[in-house]
Amino acid sequence: MEGDRAPAAPLWVVEAGVVPYDEGVRLQERVHTSRRAGRAPDVLLLLEHPPVITLGRGAHAEHVVADERSLERQGVAVYESARGGDVTYHGPGQVVGYPIFSLAERGKDVHRYVRGVEEALIRALERFGIAGTRIPGLTGVWVGREKAAAIGVGVRQWVTWHGFALNVSTDLSAFDLIVPCGIRDHGVTSLERLLGRETNAEEVRDALVEGFCSVFGLEAAGCDRTTLEERLAADGP
Repeated sequence: MEGDRAPAAPLWVVEAGVVPYDEGVRLQERVHTSRRAGRAPDVLLLLEHPPVITLGRGAHAEHVVADERSLERQGVAVYESARGGDVTYHGPGQVVGYPIFSLAERGKDVHRYVRGVEEALIRALERFGIAGTRIPGLTGVWVGREKAAAIGVGVRQWVTWHGFALNVSTDLSAFDLIVPCGIRDHGVTSLERLLGRETNAEEVRDALVEGFCSVFGLEAAGCDRTTLEERLAADGP
């Protein structure tokens, strides 16, 4: 019965703004430590990175097409990442999400978790009338043969980190610097390209939060970056 249903677990949703990639990794590390210790609930970090190429654990260096001088001239940093997957690009106009979730409470099933992240993104796109899909054997969310959202996760001690990147108003020409996710025969798209109009950033974030809450049985609680930092500092080392 509806009245017997257990209350949804809390989800701290932190909109962190524009965060350099290395700083974002350090923030994830701190949240991850608190989540493992049970001092924080599940956390969804939503942010944007300055232009950066990241190489996941399965990356092939040759999938970075642009040479070092060209990347430097364009202000694109390059980092190795602890996430799964190959090479990807982050930059302005992308919503990057880092769910710091406990899988110990979700059956310790990484495959199921990744499918859940895909489903949350698919439900977010539905809010805009876009039918996102999966392609067997390829991680991410697709519209036709074009990828709208990339996914690359990491799991340590059954707590997740890293996550997804949804192209909203991203300059898609930036993906010419790489072979996105090592896939040569599929394209890349964005929410605004699909819609043919500008989107409201707040509406996109709301759709993402709603998608994650509905898939993972959570209830969102806003927590700004300053409040998060204060809570993490209060936890101590």
